[in-house]
Amino acid sequence: MEAFTTLNGIVAPLDRPNVDTDAIIPKQFLKSIKRSGFGPNLFDEWRYLDQGQPGEDCSKRPVNPDFVLNQTRYQNTQIMLGRDNFGCGSSREHAPWAFYDYGISCIIAPSFADIFYSNSFKNGILLIKLDTKVIDCLFKEVEATVGYKLNIDLEAQSITTPSDESITFEIDGALKHRLLNGLDDIGLSLKNSEDIQAYEERQKLLTPWLFSH
Repeated sequence: MEAFTTLNGIVAPLDRPNVDTDAIIPKQFLKSIKRSGFGPNLFDEWRYLDQGQPGEDCSKRPVNPDFVLNQTRYQNTQIMLGRDNFGCGSSREHAPWAFYDYGISCIIAPSFADIFYSNSFKNGILLIKLDTKVIDCLFKEVEATVGYKLNIDLEAQSITTPSDESITFEIDGALKHRLLNGLDDIGLSLKNSEDIQAYEERQKLLTPWLFSH
């Protein structure tokens, strides 16, 4: 997993509350567990005018011109601005996989569903919770300014707008450490590899029958 330190990226506004994981990545795409290749199917039912299928060439599909990610001004977006209860619904980890594969590595909203929140940090995506009034202001600024970018500094826990306004945000220390160091669950475990090995050696002495072949 790549470390997340700073990000300066285009912001795309998704002005809908209760965006659920079935909308983020529809159920027919859940058969694969490769963690990659889901980007073209992010928001598949909103992005396209037909029903997508796994392995289909999305470049030939009819797109919905009204959907935010299909609009020219929001191409190459790296940051998504959302509303309350973002990521609700089922616990599918494919949802953050789809965001990451698309290129969106930060989502800003007033609130997130708990499981989506946890899964996102495990997959290198920074989720930032801000007060609804601040979110409202950001929506207005994004929609009024083509090419609107935010600069995010995770270490400083700050967001800088194009007008140099600084917005601070809170984040759990353990989640912050995970992102700054690019650590997924396996990476966190391997940081204790010496202790794990020492435990295994002790267990071989205490319970040798468990290790016999």
